[in-house]
Amino acid sequence: MTAKEAMKMIVDNQETPALNYAVNYAKAGLSMDESSHDFEVQCLYIVSNITNWRSTKAFPIPKEQIKEARQALKTASGN
Repeated sequence: MTAKEAMKMIVDNQETPALNYAVNYAKAGLSMDESSHDFEVQCLYIVSNITNWRSTKAFPIPKEQIKEARQALKTASGN
């Protein structure tokens, strides 16, 4: 999974309460150039705002996909 795919997944699941601020950061990140420093910083913002993102009965996203999305964003942020 790429960072942009992870961002799209966050936007697609924006009704999940744990993604509050991450949704807006992900929307902005989708329009950024992946090779820019701003994109790296945007990924950092998203990672820091998805720490409570879990699979629940109301929002059943496989936990493996959530882990993969987190890892893609961490990698893209340079961490």
